[in-house]
Amino acid sequence: MSPPFTDTSQHLMLRNATLRDVPAIIKLSRRVYEGTGMYGYTEGPLIGQINTFPEGQFVAVLAESDDDKAAEDAAEVVVGYCATFRVEGEVALKPHTWTEITGNGYASRHDPEGDWLYGMEVCVDPDYRGYRIGQRLYNERKHLCESFGLQGVVFAGRLPTLSRRLKKFKTVEAYVDAVVQKKQRDPVLSFQLHNGFEIHGIIPHYLDADHASLGYGMHMVWRNPKVARHEDHGKRKRYGKRQQNTVRIGTVQYQQRPVASFEEFSEIVRYFVDVVSTYKGDFVVFPELFTLQLLSIEPEKASPAEAIQAVTKYAEPYRVLMRDLALRYNINIIGGSTPVMAENGGVCNMAYVFLRDGQMFEQPKIHPTPNEAYWWNITGGNRVTAIETDCGPIGVLICYDAEFPELTRHLVDQGIQILFVPFCTDERQSYLRVRYCCQARAVENQVYVVLSGNVGNLPNVPNMELQYGQSCILTPCDFPFARDGIAADTTPNVETVAFADLRSDVLLTARNSGTVKNLHDRRHDLYNVQWRGE
Repeated sequence: MSPPFTDTSQHLMLRNATLRDVPAIIKLSRRVYEGTGMYGYTEGPLIGQINTFPEGQFVAVLAESDDDKAAEDAAEVVVGYCATFRVEGEVALKPHTWTEITGNGYASRHDPEGDWLYGMEVCVDPDYRGYRIGQRLYNERKHLCESFGLQGVVFAGRLPTLSRRLKKFKTVEAYVDAVVQKKQRDPVLSFQLHNGFEIHGIIPHYLDADHASLGYGMHMVWRNPKVARHEDHGKRKRYGKRQQNTVRIGTVQYQQRPVASFEEFSEIVRYFVDVVSTYKGDFVVFPELFTLQLLSIEPEKASPAEAIQAVTKYAEPYRVLMRDLALRYNINIIGGSTPVMAENGGVCNMAYVFLRDGQMFEQPKIHPTPNEAYWWNITGGNRVTAIETDCGPIGVLICYDAEFPELTRHLVDQGIQILFVPFCTDERQSYLRVRYCCQARAVENQVYVVLSGNVGNLPNVPNMELQYGQSCILTPCDFPFARDGIAADTTPNVETVAFADLRSDVLLTARNSGTVKNLHDRRHDLYNVQWRGE
């Protein structure tokens, strides 16, 4: 079997389960629980779960990205399943067994008026673990809970390493305490604590067939921060919360440094992806041409034209790396840009977007700078297209392209609300041309604009000797937004990450009823942007 996600025509998708998925879920559950003493599902309970509460059952599927196929005919592989139902807190928050709370697996205890969401199942194909599919399914539970305005999510989780560790810890309570204190890792409980769930108690004989857990279930709760609650049980995490309907952006100010191998470069990139993912980011943004540090690997110093040709050989390993990180860390990656060979034999400065479902998109630089054209023989593209993401449509313009207002207006006409601008500038004046133009694009189009730049230097890499940068996240200038139209920025020329939460509803309010309404007040009878490219 090939490694997961090697087929770029496939992408990961979460959706509600249907009765057509039942055979695939049966096979999945039997694979997951093989050798544990527990059995996979049969047809009856799955039909009961889906028919009883269809909104609460989810599958993670590997789907074909084939626009020519009808959606219902597209090939899908089920790689994860999540089952839930609604229940009253007075039932779910008391000790219980799996059989009695779930109605023997049929979700027949579902109460349409229940004020808690009970999680009765999450399973992930063993071949697809490591891609945070379980986290995505847990997030769907939280979103469902929030959409219904419920008190929270409650379930009893496994302790799959308890049977092997009990001799050391003597009691289940001591084992759990060691996991909470981070002195011992449990693959399930540690994951749940990391994802914001609290321990409500320990339930003996929850599921005696679970021999690895010795029948115990960890009674866990996640409380919906958007509803008032009447009781407060124990210490809970009270920081790092997200406002409703926000998109969290982490833009990287990237230090150019010599690297000895592509693997060393990969670890630096992985670090930043991990950081922004840990902060629950939706997008992590890298700079223009940040891959040119790979030229420090080359043993001989080359001319600028030869150097840019040399770095194109890393384009495919870069794409494989970034797509894998987007999937593994469940985050959308604006992958800066990298030189690639064009069909005409020239070199193109190409930006890439890697979505967390496995899809990949390209955006060429339209206007090479005079410096790029002279030293590197960079040629411009002829396509500027909005990209659909799970956070709405976005656009990408590379550095100098942001200084041409027609391009941003063309993207805004396609519906974007966030514009990403990876840049690479050598000194302050160059940077400020990009910065001021991006602020103008934010004001005149009433969009958010995110800049990500390089800092540091690469003395032995032609045309990359110096860098000047200040990554930032810009907004329109009006009352609902941050002062000075800056949601976040960085200290210049220091490697770091800037974060901001952006709200599309605030942007739409400003467009429709702000102090000024730039988009609304355009004189379409006098002028427009007419695109003649692809």
